[in-house]
Amino acid sequence: MSVQVGDVTFGNDLPFVLVSGPCQIESRDHALRLAEAIARMARVAGVPFVFKSSFDKANRTSAAGIRGPGIDEGLRVLSDVKAAIGCPVLTDIHAPEQAAPAAEAVDILQIPAFLSRQTDLLVAAGKTGAAVNIKKGQFLAPWDMAAAAGKVAATGNMRIILTDRGASFGYNTLVSDFRALPIMAETGYPVMFDATHSVQAPGGMGASSGGDRRFAPALARAALAVGAAAIFAEAHEDPDHAPSDGPVMLPLDGLPRLLEDLRRIDAVMKRLL
Repeated sequence: MSVQVGDVTFGNDLPFVLVSGPCQIESRDHALRLAEAIARMARVAGVPFVFKSSFDKANRTSAAGIRGPGIDEGLRVLSDVKAAIGCPVLTDIHAPEQAAPAAEAVDILQIPAFLSRQTDLLVAAGKTGAAVNIKKGQFLAPWDMAAAAGKVAATGNMRIILTDRGASFGYNTLVSDFRALPIMAETGYPVMFDATHSVQAPGGMGASSGGDRRFAPALARAALAVGAAAIFAEAHEDPDHAPSDGPVMLPLDGLPRLLEDLRRIDAVMKRLL
């Protein structure tokens, strides 16, 4: 099964798709600038690209954490990115009432990992007809994702993508079990690997999450070695000063080399040469 989103197709036996962008929308100009830069890098590498950014980071560790511009301004920015860059766009939703307006502005609705069992949210997303990316909760087994996907599919919407982002391993630590990708692929839906959130240390800095971005490229390579349809990797020109997820976002200037490595691994594993 494949999922078509604009001119990009997600499929476990197709060339991998890059889903990338800053963790949250910081401004219209910033979103457009990063979308243009990443789109150019992806085009040079020959990798299909979907822009990602969040209008609201509703699950920040601390109430004082910067959340983003909110749904109204955020969706305007994402609409502008889609129109200006010409790439599909993905964003998170956190409540059922956000599904319909978000689906008018973006191509893929993302269900955050913490909300991957929320029936009303999954059903609302499915009813829009937009593609729905469900992130596997850190607390879920990979085979549990068949039930989450089933809630969206029950609306008649089969445009479903499943994403792994690591599993809880004790306190403030995640571990990636690469058996999860082929297990989730048994559902028939395209499977994506979130390389940057998988190296996160949830709540690891007390008032915010930490992590170690050094390991994200290695995990991305491993994910393509077991047949992932897509790699989710947030990127930023100055991640150490980003308002959220700075410790795990990839520096923009390192993306071209990584994309070339990933494209070669993907081509070998899927026999695309």
